[in-house]
Amino acid sequence: MTSLTTWMERFFELREELVSLLRELTLRESPTTEKAAVDRLGEFVADRLRDLGARVERIPQETVGDHWIATWGDTESSSQILTLCHLDTVWPLGTLARMPIREENGRIYGPGVFDMKGGIAILLGALQGLQALAVRPPHRIRTLFTSDEETGSETSRSLIEEEARRSHLVLCLEPALPDGSLKTFRKGVGDFVVAAYGRSAHAGADPQRGVNAIEELAYQIMRLRGLADPRRGTTVTVGVIRGGTRPNVVPEYAEMVVDVRVATRAEMDRIEKAFRNLRPVLDGARLEVRGGFNRPPMERNALMVATFERARAIAAELGLTLTEGGTGGGSDANFTAALGIPTLDGLGAIGNGAHALDEHIYIDSLPQRAALVAALLARWTVL
Repeated sequence: MTSLTTWMERFFELREELVSLLRELTLRESPTTEKAAVDRLGEFVADRLRDLGARVERIPQETVGDHWIATWGDTESSSQILTLCHLDTVWPLGTLARMPIREENGRIYGPGVFDMKGGIAILLGALQGLQALAVRPPHRIRTLFTSDEETGSETSRSLIEEEARRSHLVLCLEPALPDGSLKTFRKGVGDFVVAAYGRSAHAGADPQRGVNAIEELAYQIMRLRGLADPRRGTTVTVGVIRGGTRPNVVPEYAEMVVDVRVATRAEMDRIEKAFRNLRPVLDGARLEVRGGFNRPPMERNALMVATFERARAIAAELGLTLTEGGTGGGSDANFTAALGIPTLDGLGAIGNGAHALDEHIYIDSLPQRAALVAALLARWTVL
């Protein structure tokens, strides 16, 4: 097999093609909420996969964009590597008009270039590079492109987990950390709604007859504050409160939306139990708790460490020094790691500004990461 040092040189020959591909991906705006737009991007990606010799399947969805699975490489192999990309972004249609794609100081700016159209370009570049090198990975490669990651992967989670259970490695093309590190731990994410029901009354003439739902939530906020544990990485954030109708009416209904982040399964269980056990403080008030955790934590356990060390050794053959870190945000890698499947996350582009007006990637990270992903696909052995 050609030395991996030579591979890096070959992948940098694809640099301008990858830049052009990223532009094409970014020009196809794809907010999660716009099914037709996400489907247009999915069809474009599917055509590129077919050009690379992949067998492509479309999984129709009613309310979000369709999901896509492509099979590439040794389709008869008994071993499988799964790659994860999402087609959707947080940017609404028309964002390109005020935030156009531009190149500056070795960077590309534009909506979704970092999260995660750069990752899609990198994966397609990795497959193209392997094809150009005439390297056939010893595994079946399953590439999954989903359409609802930015809103919690509600329709795609079962598909992700089903494919992960058939795989001995999962590569997630989410962006790298700003310094290029892979993500070996992510927090689990919970979204809870706590609703308080009281009794309305005239705030001036007869307030004692009322039960103030907003006041009830105030008591509950202080209880929830006590659940946070910074030493364990647990945060509890009341982000939205709604309630009341007029200043002169005791409010009979109020609700709050609470974001929770946890680093371990034990903390996830503790927080879940605490929310379910909330009880009202005011006489006559009633509480209702909805929602829960939509992503389990991706823990840096022994399996994660062994998986990263294997990846670091392969990267070293390419001349890359691979480092690791973590984040409070979640991704679809949370699901696969929680199943006990070796998972590498953050293999996408290096840059910064996810979901921000200065979203950008470093152009040279496109061929560099494509070479890394290609090497992982070609050189990985079962742990």
